[in-house]
Formats: sequence, C-alpha cells, structure tokens
Amino acid sequence: MAPSVASPSAGAIMALLFPLLACSLMAIASAGNFHRDFQITWGDGRAKILDNGQHLTLSLDKASGSGFQSKNEYLFGKIHMQLKLVPGNSAGTVTAYYLSSQGPTHDEIDFEFLGNLSGDPYTLHTNVFTQGKGNREMQFHLWFDPTKDFHTYSILWNPRHIIFMVDGIPIRDFKNLESRGIAFPKNQPMRIYSSLWNADDWATQGGRVKTDWTKAPFTASYRNFKADACVWSSAASNCPSKKSSTDSASDDWWNQELDFTSQERMRWVQNNYMIYNYCTDLKRFPQGLPPECSLA
Repeated sequence: MAPSVASPSAGAIMALLFPLLACSLMAIASAGNFHRDFQITWGDGRAKILDNGQHLTLSLDKASGSGFQSKNEYLFGKIHMQLKLVPGNSAGTVTAYYLSSQGPTHDEIDFEFLGNLSGDPYTLHTNVFTQGKGNREMQFHLWFDPTKDFHTYSILWNPRHIIFMVDGIPIRDFKNLESRGIAFPKNQPMRIYSSLWNADDWATQGGRVKTDWTKAPFTASYRNFKADACVWSSAASNCPSKKSSTDSASDDWWNQELDFTSQERMRWVQNNYMIYNYCTDLKRFPQGLPPECSLA
C-alpha cells in the first residue's frame, strides 16, 4: 500500500511529539513504576511485575487471561504506555488498554489490539464511550509489526479533544462538540485498565478464526508508563475547573490540539491504514450517520 505522503522519518515523528509544559497546580507528571502506579486485578499469577517495577507482562492460557488497573483515577491527562504485543499466531486474543469510569453510564476511551494469524496484521480497534454510549469504532492496521519491539500508545484527553496517538503520530481526534448537542467525556474520572483475554467469538475475522491453544501461553509486555494528568482524589480533581491561557504556555496538553503538520500525519494514517470508520458505515446506520460525523 503506497502512502499518500512520505512515510514519516524519525525527525518528523519527533516533531509530532507534543510539548509537555507541566503546570504543578493542575497536574502530576509521573514517570511510571508498575509497583507504585498499578495493581494486578486478576489472572492468578499470570500477570507479573518485573525488574523492580519497570516492566509488566500479562499472559493468557486456556484457563484464564489476566489484567491490571491504575491505582489513581484521572480526569483529563496525557497517558503514555509502551506495549509489545503477543507474537506469532495470536488469533482470537485481545490485548485491551483503555481508560474507563464505572457504572451503566460510564465513559471510556479504548485501544484494543485484535490478534492475528501469523503473518497477518494486527487490527488496532479504537472507540469512545460517553455516558454509556459507544458505537464510535475506528479500526486501523499499523505501519510496523507491533510484536517485534515496544511502541508507544498514547491518549491525550483534554476538555476539547481526545487524540489517539501511536509513536507520537495522531491517528484519531474525537472533538468536543457539546455545543452541537453531542456528549463528550468530561465529568467522570477514569482509571487505566489493561487485560489480555480470549475473544475468539469475534476478534479475528469476525470469529471465524479461533484461538490455537497449542500456542499458549500468549504474552504481552508493558514498560515506560507515563502520566501527565489530573488525579482525582476525595471527589475532587487537582486540576482547575477552567484553565486560563495565561496560566502557562498555550501549547501544553490541557490546551493542545493538532497543528497543521499533525493533521497531515493523521490524514496519512487514515488514508492508508484505517480499515473501518463508523462514520462511513451507512449499512450500520440506515437512519443516518451519527451527527458528529458531519461536524468533525
């Protein structure tokens, strides 16, 4: 598949990395330690924190998968995690990495990595839930093999945007269109969650390809968690309800949006690697596409 613009060089990728000018009154900048920042929540020993908290692995076998969650809840932030996905024949498996609140009207921001047959690309599935309503899926293939090395998957969530990024390159921008009557996640604090689990009823080729348990255990690896984020504590956030542009430079993550170069990079990804967009699925929405599709 030939890209519509030149494949990004290392210099171009670095230029896309958003500046982080942390404001101590509004956020905590945290270079991660898995012992400090996360707790293993299930898996009966299949999840392991290694190297004095610098690495974490999740494993899946026929009996169970595994998962972890952050100790903190966040209300807005820029979250980074490096992942190396299950190699080889990972068909039927899903590695999920997401932010979520709790309850029937929860908010959620999803990265899900749908496993593949050996030699086929992973599917990167993204979604945004607001007040319990999702159905905003966009799916991508990646321009590299995500099982060979660690890559950085980031979520920028501020009052105006939810931007999904891979190695600093934006792939999706879900904008706050509340002024047009479209709900946006902004009131519910969310934890970071990740899990590795069996979903062979739907994950690979719509469930036609099942998990090959002779390849188990399946393992995904994590490192270099970082959060520049507003921590929710005692029913309050350490971020102000409204941040003035005079509080700090206007290009920190709280005020950040995509500049022209970043928009061009996102278009490159979407033109060449997006394989599903709910905003073009007329068969799924015969009564009309969701309103944000014509406004974003």
